[in-house]
Amino acid sequence: MLRRFVKRTEPRLTEAVKWGNGCWIGSHGPVAYVYAATGYVQFGFFRGSSLRDPRGLLEGTGQYVRHTKVHDASEIDQQAFASLLRQAAGAR
Repeated sequence: MLRRFVKRTEPRLTEAVKWGNGCWIGSHGPVAYVYAATGYVQFGFFRGSSLRDPRGLLEGTGQYVRHTKVHDASEIDQQAFASLLRQAAGAR
């Protein structure tokens, strides 16, 4: 579901496998990733700490990376996720 979502929202991103995870790469480097854990999938952003997140979806305390946990496809807030992805794809 997230693969289709990213392709539909930011079709110019390239899919790759980096560090053992599915990633999307833009013209300025890695943008987003998915990481499968038991019971959920992380949808994360390499420069997530710089993104505007008015709905408070992003978790994490690292200097750059932030993620949201998706337990079920029905939890994907299309509008909020698209906003985050578009910001991340445009970030340098």
